[in-house]
Amino acid sequence: MNITIRKEEKKDYKLVFNLVQRAFEKELMSDHTEQELVERLRNSEAFVPELSLVAEIGEQIVGYILLSKIKIVNKTLEETESLAMAPVAVLPEFQGKGVGARLIESAHEKAKELGFGSVVLLGHEGYYPRFGYEMAKNYGIRLPFEVPDENCMVIELVKGALQHTKGIVKYPKEFGIE
Repeated sequence: MNITIRKEEKKDYKLVFNLVQRAFEKELMSDHTEQELVERLRNSEAFVPELSLVAEIGEQIVGYILLSKIKIVNKTLEETESLAMAPVAVLPEFQGKGVGARLIESAHEKAKELGFGSVVLLGHEGYYPRFGYEMAKNYGIRLPFEVPDENCMVIELVKGALQHTKGIVKYPKEFGIE
């Protein structure tokens, strides 16, 4: 199966909205509004167009990933820029075929090219460690809400990027997290 990863274009927005909605419709650990989050983030300062990627098989868009800018704020209010991965979405009939993995690897590569050093995510503890994700608590990083430690993860895209970073993740207002 030949999977092509490319930057999302405006003409893709409606297809991506429907794809994200379908990908999460049966997900138990979801509020089923991920597609609306994507739309809000596209219109925010946190949006990095180069990190909004689609996966195509043939002419069909079958997957999507978005990395958005976040900050990690320490006790003295110093901020470290990072990225949040949300969402990663693959059409149900294409899940388990490597589409998500290709999206994640491509997004990591592009983020590193753009000078970002790390990515934070809330996700399945059995899936993301294969890409190098570790529990964020190992770095002294926490999310601003209660979540099991094993689901709050981080990766250093650049070795040592989080060496002097501890604190709480501050999401853009579009996430609806205060």
